[in-house]
This record gives sequence, structure tokens and C-alpha cells, in this order.
Amino acid sequence: MAQKGVQLDREAFSCSICLDLLKDPVTIPCGHSYCMNCIKTHWDVEDVKKLHSCPQCRQTFTPRPLLLKNTMLAVLVEELKKTGLQAAPADHCYAGPEDVSFLVEELKKTGLQAAPADHCYAGPEDVSCDVCTGRKRKAIKSCLVCLVSYCEKHLQPHYDVAQLKKHKLVDPSKKLQENICSRHDEVMKMFCRTDQQCICYLCSVDEHKGHDTVTAAAERTERQRELEVSRLNIQQRIQDREKDVKLLQQEVEAVNRSADEAVKDSEKIFTELIRVMEKRSSDVKQQVRSQQKSEVSRVKELQEKLEQEISELKRRDAELKLLSHTEDHNQFLHNYPSLPPLREATDSSAIDIRPLSYFEDVTAAVSEVRDKLQDVLRDKWTNVSLAVTEVDVLLSPSRAEPKTRAEFLRYSSEITLDPNTAHTHLLLSEGNRKATFMSEQQSYSSHPDRFTSWCQVLSRESLTGRCYWEVEWRGRGVDVAVAYKNTSRTGSWDECRLGTNYKSWALRCNENSFIFWYNNIQTPVSGPRSSRVGVYLDHRAGILSFYSVSETMTLLHRVQTTFTQPLYAGLMSHDFGDTAEFCKLK
Repeated sequence: MAQKGVQLDREAFSCSICLDLLKDPVTIPCGHSYCMNCIKTHWDVEDVKKLHSCPQCRQTFTPRPLLLKNTMLAVLVEELKKTGLQAAPADHCYAGPEDVSFLVEELKKTGLQAAPADHCYAGPEDVSCDVCTGRKRKAIKSCLVCLVSYCEKHLQPHYDVAQLKKHKLVDPSKKLQENICSRHDEVMKMFCRTDQQCICYLCSVDEHKGHDTVTAAAERTERQRELEVSRLNIQQRIQDREKDVKLLQQEVEAVNRSADEAVKDSEKIFTELIRVMEKRSSDVKQQVRSQQKSEVSRVKELQEKLEQEISELKRRDAELKLLSHTEDHNQFLHNYPSLPPLREATDSSAIDIRPLSYFEDVTAAVSEVRDKLQDVLRDKWTNVSLAVTEVDVLLSPSRAEPKTRAEFLRYSSEITLDPNTAHTHLLLSEGNRKATFMSEQQSYSSHPDRFTSWCQVLSRESLTGRCYWEVEWRGRGVDVAVAYKNTSRTGSWDECRLGTNYKSWALRCNENSFIFWYNNIQTPVSGPRSSRVGVYLDHRAGILSFYSVSETMTLLHRVQTTFTQPLYAGLMSHDFGDTAEFCKLK
């Protein structure tokens, strides 16, 4: 070994158990040296097996060897502490009895230089190795059988020794002592299901006798199954929530896109409206100026004609005046017949002056247009504003369907009937809120929106957002309905009658019953008879509800669907004399 010229380092004089410089070094029969306390602790653990081994070479000894301090090695180590150690390659050789002489000679020749140890020592937050003495290394595993935590070096026997391989190793834990029964000082390997706590075997036959007890491993298996089920549920919920988040993100994008389009379209519509108003303003200005020019031209033409006539009359008057002053009678009589006749006088009746009645009527007419336009904007602006506020991505509690009539009345809508849609046997009255089935035809003008096959009529107002209205009816029966604008106006039963196609929904109110119709499918409806029917519409939520209204409100039928177009309120009368009227609710 001396011929190799091996350089020595600190690890050559370190204990392979605590990895620190030897303290009270002892040499065991196989020749390896350790700190006395380190090898004692190691063998104390092995006393259970009555078999003691070398942590390095695994050689076993029976009985347990007597340990005596190696004084020469102890002196050498102390000397090394004073002189320092020199760094050496990684393939170190630990000192045995046969190496002491070489180490002494090497120390004499070169001395030893201290080299820092590249070990991973335990910090305040780490689990330290229970076997290490002096400065402790980090534990990498804890043994639930030994109830000891080991660093990498001291854990090795659990990988090499057959009996130790059966031990249960876990991640380092500072709570190993919690596995010891405080009463019996035994490892708690049982579980009491009655008291829901870990116990030792002695506890199971003592204070927990008669309880439902199983091994901790069996309870762990059961709980593990429950845990896995819980994890699956959690993972499923995570997936569901992720889908919800993705859906909400899509909703955000849809809301932003829809809002941008609404702003863009609104600006375009208002720009077109402004352009129309400007065009009308220009047309009025042009017409006024044109009429002004024409009328002024006519007046001036007549004025010039009259002025010419005045000039001629003045000239003739002067001639006659001169003739009248002629003293010679013969000369007067001679000249008088030679005077030319006057031109026919201008007809003064053609001059019809209308003071203060020129273009004032134009101003009045434009003012009337302005007032009507303002009325339309005022009436329809509520619908625009309501359409904006009805945007509600998340169905909040405030959007829940009303419960009381007072809550329904918050969404009451004033509805009028459109004469252009009314069948010719329907008489509209009460400001177009009431329809009466008449035997004689009404004098309506021809219109493509008019119902011709059934005695029906639709509202003038389109219905979006949330709306509520009530219909008072009399007679043998009426239909209270809603429909899309493009519902057929003529044709067979299922083409145009309200409730018999997929474009309309109708509650048929007869003297003794209610029947709901949609897409030509009828559904009998039970409920108290009433001459007043309430209709609630939440267009965005796809809710359409019909109520019997008296002293209380009773739900007759509720529809949950998706409306793809604005709706219009509709009425249909069954027989002559039947009436239906939209009630004034405000």
C-alpha cells in the first residue's frame, strides 16, 4: 500500500456510521474501525436477532464481541485533527489494523491536510438520522418497525439484510413516536373502529375489548378505497369545473363579441337614421326653395303685368287729360275718335292673397313629424333599454320567475293589436287593445300580414326580455298565444292556426277547460276557471308561463324552450261575439 503513494483525506479516518472523525475508535474482529458509541448503538438494535454484523462487510459475530478502545488509532486521529488532512481521490480506503503503520509513516512524510466534507447534514427543519453521532445527516427514510430514521449510509442494512428488508420504510418523519402506545409502550398496529383511533395489541384486549378492531393495515386498505373514490369524485369535479370555466370563458368571449356587434350595428342604424333625417331635411329645404321660387316668379310676373297696365293707363290718362283741355271744339271732335281702345284689364279676381299663410304649414308639418318621432322613440326606447338590461349571462336569483302578482306586474307590458294582421271578421277597439269576432266583415285594406284563414290577430309590439300581460276574455272561447313574426297568414290548419305549428304557442280557453297547444300537439291543463289569463315571458331564459288570474294566481302551464326570434302576442276568437282584451295593468 505504501508503494501506491496514496494521499489521505479526512474520510480515511471517519466512522462509516456517523461519517465523522473517529471518536473513541474501536476495531471489531473483521478489522474495520468505528466510533465506540456508533457500533454499540448499531449492535443494540441487532440484539433482538442475537446476531451482530459489521455495517461494512456484513460479517456476523456470535456472541457479541467485546469492544475495546484502539488507543493507537485514537492518538493518530487526534494528531490528524491538529495537522489537518489532504484531499484524496474518491475511492477511499478505511483504516484497519494492518493500515496503521502505513498511516503513521505517511503522516510522518507528508502530514495530513484537512479537507471539507461534502455531506448533507440535517438542518432545523429536516429529519435527522437517529444513528448518526456528532453532527447528524439528513434522514432519507424512517422505519415503522424500528421506529428509527436513517440517513443513506445507515439505511443500507435495510436493503442488504434479509430480516431488515421486511421492514416498512416511509419518507422521513418526525412523528415516529406517535406510533407508540403511551400506555403500553408498544407499536400501535391495530385500529379501533368503535373509537376511531389507533391502538396496540394490548389495548385491543384491555380497554378496547369487545370493540370493533382490525389491523391498521386492514383499516388503511378500507380507507384507501374510500380515498380513491373521493379522489375520483374530486377529479371528476375538477373536470366539471374546468369545463364550466371554459364555458364561462366562451360566454365572456360571446358577450364581448355580441356587445361589439350591437354597438357597431346600433351606430350603423343610428347613422342611417341620421342620414335619413338629413335627407328629409334636405328634401324639405329643396322643396320649400323650389316652391318659393315658383311662387315668387308667379307673383313677380303678375306684378310686372300690372305695372305695365298701370303705365299704360297713366299714359292714356295723360292723353285724355290733354285732349280735355283742347279749346277748339272741332279739333276735340276730330281727335277724340282716333284714340286707340284700352287693352282688356287684368282679372283682379286671380289675385287671392292669403296673409300669414305661406310656409307656416310646412313648419307645423315638420313639427308634427318631430313630435311623432319623439313619441315613437320614447315608447320604443323602453324596449331598447330593457333589451340591454335583460342581458344576464349568469341566471342570478333576481332572474328567478316571479311568485306574486306584484312581482309579475314589475314586468307588465302595454300591448296593442296590429290592424294589419287582424282577420277581416275581427273588430278592433279600445285603442286596438280589444278584438271582437263580428259576423260582418270589417273594411280593412289589403295587407300581406293579414290572417285570412283563421280569426286571429297579432300584437304590434315585439316581445323580448321579460314581459307580463293579462287578457280578459268573454264568450265561448278564445286562444291566448305568442308567435313568431313569420307565422303563416294563410293555409291549412297546421300551417297558420296559432298553436298548431312550431312557430306559435297557444292556451285555448273554453267555457269548461284549458288546453295548451304547440306544434299541433294538445295538452290538457287543469286549473281554476277564470275569465282572465296572465302570460309571463322570459325570452332569454326560454320561459313561457300561463296563469289563471283571480284573487290569486295559479300556474296553468309552463314551457321551457329556446326562442330563436322575437315573439308577438296573439289572440284568436272561436265564435261570433267572442271578445278578448289586453288589460291595462299600470
